[in-house]
Amino acid sequence: MSAIFEQVKLLFEQELFSNVVSLVNMVSTVTDHNPQMMSMADKLQMLIYYGDSLFHLGQYRLADSVYRQAIQFRKSIIKSKSSTKINENSRDIVSDVDIKYQMHLCAVKLNQLDEAIRILQSIFAKQRTPKINMALAKRFQMLGMERPAITAYKEVLRECPMALEAAEALLALGVSAGEVESLVLDSSVTGMDWMTSWIKAHAHTQNKEYNQAINTFKQMEERSQIRGNHSLLVSLGEAYYFSGDNKTALVTLKRAHSLDKNQQRGLDILAALLASEKQISELEKLVPVSWTNEEHGPQAWIALSYLLYANNNLTRAAYLAQKACYLCPRNVEALVLKGKLLFDLKQYTEAISHFREAFKMAPHRFEPHKGLVDCYMATQRIREASTIASNTCKQLNNAPRALTLYASVLMKDPITICKAKLLLEKALSQDSNYLPAVYLLAEIYEELLNLEGAIKLLEKIVKSTPTSKLHQMLGDLLAKINEEAKAFDHYYSALSLDPNNQRAVEGLNRLDGAGGTGGANGGAGGGGRDTSYYNPMSDVDGSFVDHVPPSDQEDSSEISV
Repeated sequence: MSAIFEQVKLLFEQELFSNVVSLVNMVSTVTDHNPQMMSMADKLQMLIYYGDSLFHLGQYRLADSVYRQAIQFRKSIIKSKSSTKINENSRDIVSDVDIKYQMHLCAVKLNQLDEAIRILQSIFAKQRTPKINMALAKRFQMLGMERPAITAYKEVLRECPMALEAAEALLALGVSAGEVESLVLDSSVTGMDWMTSWIKAHAHTQNKEYNQAINTFKQMEERSQIRGNHSLLVSLGEAYYFSGDNKTALVTLKRAHSLDKNQQRGLDILAALLASEKQISELEKLVPVSWTNEEHGPQAWIALSYLLYANNNLTRAAYLAQKACYLCPRNVEALVLKGKLLFDLKQYTEAISHFREAFKMAPHRFEPHKGLVDCYMATQRIREASTIASNTCKQLNNAPRALTLYASVLMKDPITICKAKLLLEKALSQDSNYLPAVYLLAEIYEELLNLEGAIKLLEKIVKSTPTSKLHQMLGDLLAKINEEAKAFDHYYSALSLDPNNQRAVEGLNRLDGAGGTGGANGGAGGGGRDTSYYNPMSDVDGSFVDHVPPSDQEDSSEISV
């Protein structure tokens, strides 16, 4: 081993990567003029140090070029007639499998996923280590190539039965819980008794059996040896979120984040929920200013984008959402967020494209359906909006939020408003406190001049679930039937819950202007129904059309539910 090679090795081991690059640049020329200065094996290893140093410095394209040079040089060593000694002891030469793995990482960093797969597939199947198979499986899955992804993940589990990420990925790809369980480590092993429940819970989630998943995760959280685990709580929070229980999902994900603030899993959904609840201060704590480098995955960029979104910096938020899409093209949260931002920027065609892509990957998710409905309604494509909303009911098994979304479209047409009423009543029969359905049903009662029915409905709900919107709507209705004193009380209650409730302020002003002489009826309703925009989901589902001035929203996003 030459002295100069030892110096290169020393620099690399001390992680002085820029110094390795500087030295190897010079030494390579020297060895070209004087081949006897360094053995071929040492020169090959020096090239690997050079490529690895460039990779660590973020110079992925140049690193890839060096790795390719190393592959060719390795072939020349093997074929060389003068390298008999090396051939007999080929284990001293770095494996081309390791070089190709690094080449694949360069391709991933450059977002060349097809090239990354091609490089990994050039490795003979018998030479593929679990690391190679895991990388292949991930790249296949990212490109939607499910069958080869399943095969590769199974190969990982056969050699490494505790590879939980591979097990979870197989469940996500539709492999049965029983088959996955047969591939993982025996759950009878000490400390692993939770494994069977863990697999079943994730299988329920992937099969959209959210209630069963929630029950299983909760049992594990209460009784198993992994209670209080961050990953377990994130899985439970995600199950709540997918089922539509945003309030419990938020509490659960907050708890998970408090356990380990450096974990990124679940960060995207937590940010979406915090933004939807207008908890900006909590969102700011979630996203440190120091998040500016490339070590962060798509979840971190989504969280930062939501913070900008909530602060009405739509253009910058869209840029970061696109960054998340770039890092992971099949990330549903990133696509939905980008679609929402484009909707608010009134770029409806592009928004539809993003929501459609999210829908293709996750037809069981509510957010892509709602995004498409909003876009079609904003562009006056009512029939398409109705078709999508109807399909949402089928996809989500007539869940309250799906029925409410469909009703929000139907109620725009006087001919179908009665059908919308039936759908909302059906939604409330499943969940009597589902506020978006309450808001819209009260609006329909008012439209049909059934003011007493609307008041009765709102008074029933406001006792158990008081919100600023409920009190404000009650104030409006009571003012119309000359119940000024009660209207005043509800307006003040609305403002105590949300001082920025402009419609409550306007209601109070109308009553003050009427002087309590019975003119409240004319003030509140003399000009017909108040048609200013309001979004009944603004309290619960993360719709941020409030950032657009009301005068711009009346036509484009009136149907948000």
